[in-house]
Amino acid sequence: MTAAVANLINSLVLIGIGLWGYFGVEDPSKTALIPVGFGIVLLLMVPGVLKHNKVIAHIAVGLTLLILLALIMPLLGAIKREDSLAIARVAAMMVSCAAAMGFFVKSFIDARKAREADGVAKA
Repeated sequence: MTAAVANLINSLVLIGIGLWGYFGVEDPSKTALIPVGFGIVLLLMVPGVLKHNKVIAHIAVGLTLLILLALIMPLLGAIKREDSLAIARVAAMMVSCAAAMGFFVKSFIDARKAREADGVAKA
């Protein structure tokens, strides 16, 4: 899987689960829409990541890390409330973000190795 596909899947997970967390409960909190907003931004970055635009890819990975870290507090809150469905939703978003991070890091490493190989081949 490429970083672009991982970013696409992650953005769709954030949007889908965020909307479920907002519309699927009796007393929704507007903070449940925060992952939806980040998911939309990440979705808009997919074409740039697909074209291997370094700036867009680095912004996307930075936002993904920010989301991953920001989801810690909602997870702790869901655990404290003993809300197993909320725990599952937040955990799914965190797993999606962590997986996307892994694919971004792998793509950055692969790109660096390719650059170094080109440098050695040209020398």
